[in-house]
Amino acid sequence: MTTKTRTAQRRWWVSGWWRQDHGTYTLETVICVAVLIPFLGLLAAYGLAGIFDNSVEGAANSAARAASQAADADVAQARGQAAAEASLRQDGRNCTSRSIRIDTSAFATAPGQAASVTATVTCTIPLSQLTVPGLPGSKTLTASAISVVDQYADRR
Repeated sequence: MTTKTRTAQRRWWVSGWWRQDHGTYTLETVICVAVLIPFLGLLAAYGLAGIFDNSVEGAANSAARAASQAADADVAQARGQAAAEASLRQDGRNCTSRSIRIDTSAFATAPGQAASVTATVTCTIPLSQLTVPGLPGSKTLTASAISVVDQYADRR
């Protein structure tokens, strides 16, 4: 056998081996899908966590804005609580536990001085709402917002 025929034989064996896949595409697909599906689930969970976080921030902003427009601290507390609850309910966020704190100490300052109201909203959501139903655990999201009180308005 000459060198030329050995090279030709070797080329045929390599190209023949490469063309005979016998189900390797199926195996490659199964492996890729097995890796890709959990990655896409994780990606979706992070996206939904961001949406939930935006809802909590929006609720804090609404609460601070509503409280800062009130005439006194008691009304500010009530308006802030109501605004945060309405914002979370409108977005359809089902918190397993929620906390809404409105700092209305600024209403004690004299008119003419700068003052602000701070609202803090905390919402705990089950992880089963983010990804796969039945997934154990929860995530706590917290957001704060500050809104300026009209410094020339009458404060009681």
